[in-house]
Amino acid sequence: AWLSDLARCGWQGLDHEVVSGAAEVVSAMLPDPSLRRLATLLDGFAAELAASCPGASLERFPLRRWGDLWSRGMLLTVPGAAVAPVTGTADGRLLPLGIDVTEHATAAQAQVHAVFEPADGSAPRLVRASVSVPKPDTVVGAGIWQLMRPHMSLLAAAGEGRSMDLTGMPVTAEGDLVWSDEHARPGEPAEAFATARVALPTATAPVTAPLDRHPARIAVPVFLEGYTTRTDDEGRLTFTVAGLDLVVDTDRIPAAGPLTPEAVAKSGACIGLIRWDAGSFGVQPLAVETTVRKKVTAVHAGAWAGGTTDKAGARAEKAATDAAKVLSERAGRLLRK
Repeated sequence: AWLSDLARCGWQGLDHEVVSGAAEVVSAMLPDPSLRRLATLLDGFAAELAASCPGASLERFPLRRWGDLWSRGMLLTVPGAAVAPVTGTADGRLLPLGIDVTEHATAAQAQVHAVFEPADGSAPRLVRASVSVPKPDTVVGAGIWQLMRPHMSLLAAAGEGRSMDLTGMPVTAEGDLVWSDEHARPGEPAEAFATARVALPTATAPVTAPLDRHPARIAVPVFLEGYTTRTDDEGRLTFTVAGLDLVVDTDRIPAAGPLTPEAVAKSGACIGLIRWDAGSFGVQPLAVETTVRKKVTAVHAGAWAGGTTDKAGARAEKAATDAAKVLSERAGRLLRK
């Protein structure tokens, strides 16, 4: 009903009364695990719309983005649309490539992209494992890791450069591991760039579910090296690989790790996700090899996932811990009242 109200008023007719109608819907949906995917999407979508109210005062609208979010939300209201049925189990070795982090004010997600080597010796394949958590809007940057770590041991393994041995891990036909720590244990050290150079070229990609066949959902792990970089007058970074220009989406580099646009610009090798936006392909860096003090060093977006001694990361984690304590105390006082 709320999505239909949006369609009737149109973007130019947006006002706070229409947008605020999402709050009651989201609150009712969040307790049901099967509806949280849609609830999180609506929550973030409503927040974007609220920040743009009133619509009559806007000169330009993000038509493609808002249209995609509205359509995605409408499709997810179809009964069973958000359910990804488990089609089997995975036994073998999981080799992490990198971590993609997304967040908005009230939710965050980490998605680990990896190569899975089955124990039966069959061909390796690309898989993903995700963890999503609600969060207060005061917890940002590296602070989000402490919300996610208790739910997925894989984050620590990926941050430490370690493989995971899986036994009976549920997996969907689309290559999504339905993660459970009881089906995984830490394995041997596995350097992501070694995995990208050796195992990634032979890994097969899973079939995409019909509901996810939208250009905005494309996120294919790739390994690039031997490229040149350039930055234009507007600050956009571009890789030139074998004569092909790929725009680097530095806006997707999370604040929750040590990877920076400057490190990407100076890099000589990159593990990233090929994405499609506004009619062209680009790359989102997950990790790069760059020279630091005459030594080739790997810098990962998810390096702080398992914890960090880095000063900036440690400060951000402490700030998040303090914010969580304050919120917990306030909630306790409200409940006592």
